[in-house]
Amino acid sequence: MARIVRPTAYGTPDVLGVFELRIPRPAFGEVVVGVRAAGVNPIDWKLYSGTFHTVDDAHKDTAGVAADALPALGLECAGVVTAIGAGVTGVELGDEVIVHPVTAAYADYVTAPVTSLTPKPATLSWEEAAGLMLSGTTAAHTLHAVSLGRGDTVLVHGGSGGAGLMAVQLATARGATVLATAAERNHDLLRELGAVPVVYGPGLLERVRAAAPDGVTAAVDCAGTDEALDVSLELVADRARIASVVGSDRRVTAGVKVLGYGPGQDAGTEVRMAARAGLAAGAGAGELRVLIESCYPLYEAAQAHKSGIAGHAPGKLVLVP
Repeated sequence: MARIVRPTAYGTPDVLGVFELRIPRPAFGEVVVGVRAAGVNPIDWKLYSGTFHTVDDAHKDTAGVAADALPALGLECAGVVTAIGAGVTGVELGDEVIVHPVTAAYADYVTAPVTSLTPKPATLSWEEAAGLMLSGTTAAHTLHAVSLGRGDTVLVHGGSGGAGLMAVQLATARGATVLATAAERNHDLLRELGAVPVVYGPGLLERVRAAAPDGVTAAVDCAGTDEALDVSLELVADRARIASVVGSDRRVTAGVKVLGYGPGQDAGTEVRMAARAGLAAGAGAGELRVLIESCYPLYEAAQAHKSGIAGHAPGKLVLVP
C-alpha cells in the first residue's frame, strides 16, 4: 500500500487527510515514480480553499482540477522510476527524475506521462529538484511574455516568493537590470541574487523611480496586489511588457498580459515545457539556486500549508514522504 494526501472537503488546511491506496500501475505512455520529495505551492491550498480562480476546461488536468471531484494536490515532485508502461522509451527503472507537470504528487508514488519527466541532475538534492519546476517554468514564462533581454530594466513584484526568486535569477542571467519588491528582511538575499531590492508598500512608486532613474522597461507581477498593478502601469510605457501571474480581474481591463489557467489567459504550455531542460541544467550547474525554506514529512502537509499561507520566509516548502 501507499499513502496519498487529499482534501476531504473545501476549507482550511485542516481538511487535509492521509489515505492509503494501492501502488499505481502505469498506463500506456506512463511511468510510476517513487516520490522522494514533492514541492508545495500556493496553488495547492488555493485549489481546496475556494480562492483559486476559474480554470479553463482545457487546463483542468494540468491544474489538478477534475470534474465532480475534489482537487488533486501536488503539481511537481522528484523521485525514482519504479515502473514503466507500454510505449515508453528512453527511460529505465531506477532513473532519477524531476516530474512536472503532474497531479497528485503528495504521495509515495505518482503516475505521470513520460513527457513530464526531466532527468534529475546528480548535484541537486531531492528537495531542490522537487521545488524547481513550477516556480521556474512560471518565471520563464513571464520573462518570455515581456520579451525580456539584455539592457532591459525589469521590476519583479513579489521578488522573494518562489516564482519571484526564479524570475530575479533568470532575468539577471539574461543581462537585465532587476529591481525586486520584498520585505526588508529579504533584501540581503535579493542582493546576493543580483537584484536591487525595494520595499513594497506606500511610496513604492517613488522608491522604484529613485532606484531606476533611467526608467523601467518591463514588469513581472508575482504578488497580485493592486499596488503592484498600479505601479507597473505607471512605470512601463508598453502594457504588453507587463505580465501578471496572480491578481484581480483589473488586470484584464488594464490590458496587461495575464498568465495562467483561467479562461482567456495565456497558459504558456509550450514555453513552460521547453524551459524545463534549461532550468534543470542551470540548477545542476549551480547557476540557478533553489532556495528551500522548510521540509515536512508527508503526513504534516496541513502544517506545511499553514506555514505557506502565513508566508513570512523566502524559498520553497517541500514534503518528504
